[in-house]
Amino acid sequence: MKDLCRRYGSRRGIHDVNLEIDVGEIFGFLGPNGAGKSTTIRILMGLLRADSGLAHIFGRDCWTDGPSLRSDIGYVAGDVRLYPWLTVRRALSILSKIRAREIRKIGFELAERFQLEPDLPVRKMSRGNRQKLALVLSLAHSPKLLMLDEPTAGLDPIMQDLLKECLRMMATNGQTVIFSSHTLSDVESLCDHVAILRDGRIVENSTLNVLKAQAPRQLFVTLRPDQSMTTVAWPSYVTLVQQPDSKCTSMLRERTCVLELVGTSALFVQWAAAQNFADVVIGPPSLDVLFRRYYHSDQRAI
Repeated sequence: MKDLCRRYGSRRGIHDVNLEIDVGEIFGFLGPNGAGKSTTIRILMGLLRADSGLAHIFGRDCWTDGPSLRSDIGYVAGDVRLYPWLTVRRALSILSKIRAREIRKIGFELAERFQLEPDLPVRKMSRGNRQKLALVLSLAHSPKLLMLDEPTAGLDPIMQDLLKECLRMMATNGQTVIFSSHTLSDVESLCDHVAILRDGRIVENSTLNVLKAQAPRQLFVTLRPDQSMTTVAWPSYVTLVQQPDSKCTSMLRERTCVLELVGTSALFVQWAAAQNFADVVIGPPSLDVLFRRYYHSDQRAI
């Protein structure tokens, strides 16, 4: 994707999106509803035409070569809609004809793993089972590229874990996955590389390791009864987030303050040891805090 733009009348969809995704990578699109994730995926699918810019998959144009490209692509939309009379058996039979390849064997194996009844019609399925059927149909032809728009919606934790297991296996086999979500835990546990979208623009495009290096750690420091905030000279490399709550009924929280630290904690540990605090707890890098900062109006401009 290069300088990709798409507008919906006066509303902006995406603007100047530039991305390159490697083969065999699980790539995450992260952002809240309306950030531009679905628009980008629909352009890649050849379902929307970009106003300007380039979108290519396997070296071919996503719009002009869309029909031929889609034979090697699996796709689950963010708002899955299926015919009410459709069953697993009927769907696999129809798709085998559409794709001109036999997919029923793999499809039934996937349906069994996802605990789907082969002859239960969609009209009698729960939302989670409809989502599972859509996933089975996107996976059954072993696509070279799989694009999933909010795929865990409606899935219970066990089925989410099963889906992630399938996606990791695909990446191991050299297949590529684009995974869109507004849930940080989904992306953090699965993706190699993450693009964060805000208002149709990419505000971050990094590996998870790089993002974790930028993410702050939360420090929970409990003061001794004879200490107060005014007697502690906090180092310049930490930021005070929350002071002790004097109105709290818990004696511990009454003396605990919360700070943030970006980078390694070695210097802080050395400094804190000399302060003789009642207790110090250092949390892991918090991607959730970093993610939320991209969506505060007083944070990074786009």
